[in-house]
Amino acid sequence: MGFQAKRCGVQFNPPSIVLVYIHTDTNKIRKRIIPIRNFFKHSDCSTAAERLKNHPRHRGYLDQVPLHQLEKLHIVLRDHMQGLSLENSLASFQLDPDEDLNKLEDEELARKKGQMDTLFERNRKRKDDPDFVYDLEVEFDKSKEEKCSWDEESDEDI
Repeated sequence: MGFQAKRCGVQFNPPSIVLVYIHTDTNKIRKRIIPIRNFFKHSDCSTAAERLKNHPRHRGYLDQVPLHQLEKLHIVLRDHMQGLSLENSLASFQLDPDEDLNKLEDEELARKKGQMDTLFERNRKRKDDPDFVYDLEVEFDKSKEEKCSWDEESDEDI
């Protein structure tokens, strides 16, 4: 028996993971609703996602679903339990360049860093890429530099 995962989502009431998959033996599309038990508003999402992925009953179905996607679905579910709207919960997964990362909690900071690593790897140029240029030099406008008070001090004061 083989399964090929196509879509994975979350259902709020009752808290569940919804998996749409193709049963490879019969080539039929099926939907499986996996209930999330013992999950509360202050639960650890990564632990809950690992536990669900390694559960003997659901392991065969969730093999092809990445762990980070299950974690993201658990975070959306936890945010809903805490009273956040779906839009606010999904907005927390977007990277904001003006956001102060020093004010984030450890779990959210780790999630943002993971997103930045993924984005970096996606945009990274490797030697095998056709548009790779070795020793690329780029000139930046000096007019956009911010002035600081310590820049204006002269060397005579030191």
